[in-house]
Amino acid sequence: MIQVVAALIREGDRILIGQRPAHKARGLLWEFVGGKVEPGETKQQALRRECQEELAVTVRVEEEFAHVMHSYSDVTVQLTLFWASIEAGTPQKLEHEDIRWITAAEIDQYEFCPADREILEKIKADHA
Repeated sequence: MIQVVAALIREGDRILIGQRPAHKARGLLWEFVGGKVEPGETKQQALRRECQEELAVTVRVEEEFAHVMHSYSDVTVQLTLFWASIEAGTPQKLEHEDIRWITAAEIDQYEFCPADREILEKIKADHA
């Protein structure tokens, strides 16, 4: 099982999503920015590092929003999603095919990774 963290970065009523690179597993699906927790890191430290590496931004990690476990055919992930806000920098596409700011009402227009489905339903319910 792999520990993964992701950021629910908000700006007003919009959240930031990224499209996975075509050459990676689950390529071209949408996701929340984040990645694996490395040995010796807290989840919050890992999330700050991943946002810097993937978006060139410094984030303030806030409260936990959701925690899910999902088994793909090749890996099982334990995903923790935190609310986050950008403290410094402007998001750049350093690792994603594309990045977009979307509202909760626009979620269904994007095909997300299966591990995110439960989280997406919670976001939509919270904004209904």
